[in-house]
Amino acid sequence: MAAEGDLKLLGLSVSPFVVRVRMALHMKGLSYEYIEQDLFNKSELLLKSNPVETKVPVLIHDGKTILDSSAIVQYIDEVWAAMGPSILPVDPNERATARFWAAYVDDKLFSAYVGINKATTEVEREEKVSEMLAVLEQLEEAFAKNSNGKAFFAGDSIGYLDLAVGCHLLWLKAQHKMFGVVFLDAGKTPLLEAWAKRFAETDAAKEVVPDTGMVMEYAKKRQAYRAAVAAAAATAK
Repeated sequence: MAAEGDLKLLGLSVSPFVVRVRMALHMKGLSYEYIEQDLFNKSELLLKSNPVETKVPVLIHDGKTILDSSAIVQYIDEVWAAMGPSILPVDPNERATARFWAAYVDDKLFSAYVGINKATTEVEREEKVSEMLAVLEQLEEAFAKNSNGKAFFAGDSIGYLDLAVGCHLLWLKAQHKMFGVVFLDAGKTPLLEAWAKRFAETDAAKEVVPDTGMVMEYAKKRQAYRAAVAAAAATAK
């Protein structure tokens, strides 16, 4: 892989947003130093690099920090435009459309499956599952409209919106195993279900996406942490 300056990525291997950035780096053929972070015990480097949100991913390029996964992917595509395939569409309208749907996914899809994991009752979980399924139906329509009958959102190969949606698939798989919910159904979302299978077979996904077991382990760790915090708060009262 090629390198361009000093490149570091602070991340968490099971974070969909970190997975998104790592897939973009892979698409461009860039070498970088990956520094795994413990979000339960945040490092001085992370606190210094992202003092406002103290979140991952953080890309550090020649000492300068770039925050937010979508901004990082766009930065990678612009700085290394001559390397590897273009990630964002060239056409301004297609680019704006991809950005819109990427923002929609990060807002609606992410919050829904985080809500599923946070739910403390079956009723609460079912509400979040319904939200998730509604989002996926919207994405089914978006795929039908934007793919033009091709294999991916971006056409014949993966692009910006494929990364934006595809990085979340690891959590859908983990929650399927944890709660028994089928999110991508050949009956309700046939295009998206077929796309997800193709996406999982791409080099970028196979190189970067962690094992589902790792995601489940982290999800359970988060659940235990929230339970401990709630118990401590109740005791304090």
